[in-house]
Amino acid sequence: MNLIDQPVGHLARRIAGATRVFHEHQLDFCCGGKHSLREAAEARGLDAAAIAERLAQLQASGLPGERDWGAVSPTELIAHILDRFHERHREQLPELIRLARRVEQVHGERVDCPAGLADHLLAMHQELESHMQKEEQVLFPMLRSGYGAAASGPIAVMRMEHDQHGAALQRLAELTHDLTLPRDACNTWRALNLGLRTFRDDLMQHIHLENNILFEGAPDIRIAQV
Repeated sequence: MNLIDQPVGHLARRIAGATRVFHEHQLDFCCGGKHSLREAAEARGLDAAAIAERLAQLQASGLPGERDWGAVSPTELIAHILDRFHERHREQLPELIRLARRVEQVHGERVDCPAGLADHLLAMHQELESHMQKEEQVLFPMLRSGYGAAASGPIAVMRMEHDQHGAALQRLAELTHDLTLPRDACNTWRALNLGLRTFRDDLMQHIHLENNILFEGAPDIRIAQV
């Protein structure tokens, strides 16, 4: 199968550097990972063939990229998710909420001010915290203990909540004019925008590792593997 007709989640999992290309083109490889590259690119009015060519070049280069998380044990992947993303999100969101409140307080009269962003981030924080606690207290212990085949119910719930996180990221983009800064943005606004970009990219990578790798392999996790 040509790269252009493969699911973007599969490409993100198999080609080192693919996620960077997808970020550049704002292609959803986490919640929308089952769509083919052709479908994802056409939905955004992009040249799917040109993106596929870039991916082919990455694939052929053999250059080292991000770690192949599909090749590690479920226990190691879970530890990475907890350390790299769960803890990171808990650090990111309170500061982003503070910065957004400040920008809205100072620049609220401007038409390009992201009005309502702080409240939206607060809701995201609450929803994401609830989601992460479910993973930490229910799903991840099941997978670590080798009961992957019995985890279909919790995984279905986590996938549904991932879709909700994806919708929340879309709303974040709408509130911030696709994370576009005005030329005269103050330092607080610039710091907010940079933090939002990092948070968005982290959350997409977080969801990708779970949806496209950890959850896909869950039925094969057995007690003997742990």
